[in-house]
Amino acid sequence: MSLLKLGLPKGSLEQATYDLFRRAGWKISPASRNYFPAIDDAEIECSLVRAQEMGKYVDLGVLDAGLTGLDWILENNADVVEVADLIYSKVSTRKARWVIAVRNDSGIETIEQLAGKRISTELVESTRRYFAERQIPVEVEFSWGATEAKVAEGLVDAIVEVTETGSTIRAHGLKIIHTMLETNTKLIANRAAWADSAKRAKIENIALLLQAALDAEGMVGLKMNVPQAAIEAVSAVLPSLNGPTVSHLYGSDWLAVEVVVHEREVRDLIPRVRALGAQGIIEYGLNKVI
Repeated sequence: MSLLKLGLPKGSLEQATYDLFRRAGWKISPASRNYFPAIDDAEIECSLVRAQEMGKYVDLGVLDAGLTGLDWILENNADVVEVADLIYSKVSTRKARWVIAVRNDSGIETIEQLAGKRISTELVESTRRYFAERQIPVEVEFSWGATEAKVAEGLVDAIVEVTETGSTIRAHGLKIIHTMLETNTKLIANRAAWADSAKRAKIENIALLLQAALDAEGMVGLKMNVPQAAIEAVSAVLPSLNGPTVSHLYGSDWLAVEVVVHEREVRDLIPRVRALGAQGIIEYGLNKVI
């Protein structure tokens, strides 16, 4: 197989992406002032690309695959294969939203009231399409940054901005009146690369292991020894993906029990199973869950 040219998002998601790949089994080593980070996989060549442009370069075939948001795929009208949804960010593991926000004192409560108004955003084409489809005439201008400040200072009437919690928008004295789009990171592929069986297999393996790393977040493994007489009672209080794994300890009437559980459940589970007779309880972290 020729090298798989993989685009990694430069900017706010960069470190979170390196961390995700590490948990999935790849070590990426960024180099100072270098847009080509090293990766410990001889079949992959990495490039750092702004998420805003990733879809375009994957569509053109400059990259075989890359990670970018649904928002930028739509903004660039990129013709790519959406291989996997990867919900992660530097803040949380939930989808981000592109929202329409106005000043608290604007008197505007609905998007229809924005007819004839000026809107500032980085997501220009998608915003224009959104309002055109609803036959609401607006003027949309590109924002080079500090978008919230523009509406707060009265330079524009509204903004379309991405947010996860809405806290920054509220801190600027603004209110959200509408959610225009929910977005999350996607692993995308060029259609010619996807048609190449070797490259497709490699991309699918990357997708599998990245998702496994995300699925392992907040999960831990628990091991314990349980007397035969208590196994039914202990099993009844143990949540797991498919039921606990149980095996006999050699030369003993004790059983070894192993489960995968949410980390937040452990503080309640350990005292309960210990009270039921479990001993030798071990908690351990997980990198991947498949």
